[in-house]
Parts: sequence; C-alpha cells; structure tokens
Amino acid sequence: MSQSLLIISRQSPWSGPSAREALDIALAGGAFDLPIGLLFLDDGVFQLSHAQQPAQLQQKDLSANLKALPMFGVEALYVSARSLEERGLHEQPLSLAAECLDDTQLSALIDRYDQVITL
Repeated sequence: MSQSLLIISRQSPWSGPSAREALDIALAGGAFDLPIGLLFLDDGVFQLSHAQQPAQLQQKDLSANLKALPMFGVEALYVSARSLEERGLHEQPLSLAAECLDDTQLSALIDRYDQVITL
C-alpha cells in the first residue's frame, strides 16, 4: 500500500533551490503513482503568481514544472489563504487551480497525509 505524501513548499521561486526541489519531488512521486499533495505556504505562494519574471533574477522559470503537475497525477494542490492575504495575492488569479484553505483546514490537511516534507 502506498504511503500518501504531502509536500509543503514554503520558499519563493527566486530564493534558492527549495521551490524547484519541492516540484521535482512532487513530479517524481506522481510518476510512481504515489498519492501526492502539494501545499503552497508562506512565500511559496509566490510560485502561483502570474507575474513571474525569473530571467531578470537569472533564475529558471518554474511555470512549466507547475503546469506539468496534473500530467504526472499531482492534482491535490492547496494554498494557504493567510499566506496569500499577507503577501497581497488574495485577490489575484493564480497560475494553477489550488484549493484555498484557512489555518484550521491546513491543520486537518496535514493530519490526512502519512508523510510530510517541508521545503
């Protein structure tokens, strides 16, 4: 029986390799048919912003990796409502359809998964 895995991505796409590593883990797990969830929390919500300009920071664009998630079976995508609001993104459309959760719902979400990785 497969263990379910929740990946919590807390870093912005331009602050180092953590955002890319979280996506790589999600894509790899999805390729092996693991039950994967991906939660964007804290600065990780910036990964879902449409206004990405990674070339100006000499970074690679993560949007192709994000768009590939459903093709690899990673469809359980979540985002923190508080993180969006604290960063002024709560009224902007997101680049991916993710379920917006409040703090109580986030706690319940984390409890549903067998394993949790935070990057």
